[in-house]
Amino acid sequence: MTPADMELDLATTRSRKGLVQVPEGRHSYARSTTEEAALSKRFTDPIVASIAVTGIALVACLAAVPQEDDGRTRANGTEKARAGPAPRTAEGKVDFSGIWSADRNFIYDIHDALKEGEELPLQPWAEKLARERMSKDDPEAQCLPTGVPRQAPYPWRILQTGMHMFFLFEGNIHSYRQIFLDGRKHPEDPNPTWYGHSIGRWEGDTLVVDSVGFNDRFWFDFAGHPHTERLHIIERYRRRDFDHLDYETTIEDPGAYTKPFTMYGYSTYQHGEELMEYICNENNKDLLHIVGKDPRNRYFKK
Repeated sequence: MTPADMELDLATTRSRKGLVQVPEGRHSYARSTTEEAALSKRFTDPIVASIAVTGIALVACLAAVPQEDDGRTRANGTEKARAGPAPRTAEGKVDFSGIWSADRNFIYDIHDALKEGEELPLQPWAEKLARERMSKDDPEAQCLPTGVPRQAPYPWRILQTGMHMFFLFEGNIHSYRQIFLDGRKHPEDPNPTWYGHSIGRWEGDTLVVDSVGFNDRFWFDFAGHPHTERLHIIERYRRRDFDHLDYETTIEDPGAYTKPFTMYGYSTYQHGEELMEYICNENNKDLLHIVGKDPRNRYFKK
């Protein structure tokens, strides 16, 4: 991820159909007071009349257009039809498949994903390391995998079958994470990897994912929160309706934290979207321009 990526707010990170911004003052120019007075007399009356007619027509049009609960105008009834119950597979399980938004609280500082008033139970060495880490040293900035549970500020796809679930990531290195749903157990001594070894089981409509076998190379977030190879993660995924995915992520790592803690996140279904090509290779030349610590965490300038 480049510094430009890090500066983008999630609300406008991906302008997928193009966003053109006209520089302020591009079409402005100065007129003299005399010219303004003459133009005002010439054009004011017709403009007022036009605005009145247009306003009446606009009110009539808006009254005929259906509205979402949050006040956004809906172009047609398709979105309303999609915002129904969660879909199910042929076996009757909740189907999590689809393209989902990222949750910023799993990107910049995982403190933000805790319940209000809670703190990360960091061991002293882990907090010291998080404060010392600089953004240029972030493995993700070097185009290495984000690990778990960190997200990138780009959409991601869930692909679900009866035996597996795959998370396909648009950002970073176009990598993927696999979750086994076939009832297998964890290996006795798993080879440490970026995404670990994940197995899933169903508790009603909730998918519980148990993961071990992580390496200690990735950061939990831009803030630089560390972990060790003793990391054990349990995630609980729920699709409460077609458009909403909720998840709870419990972190247990006695090597870096004094007790387990749970983070809470959610994603929304991205209607009409597809994953875009994203190229990120090692030996990122932009690292020289990444200075200091990312400002979107509590350790910035402290």
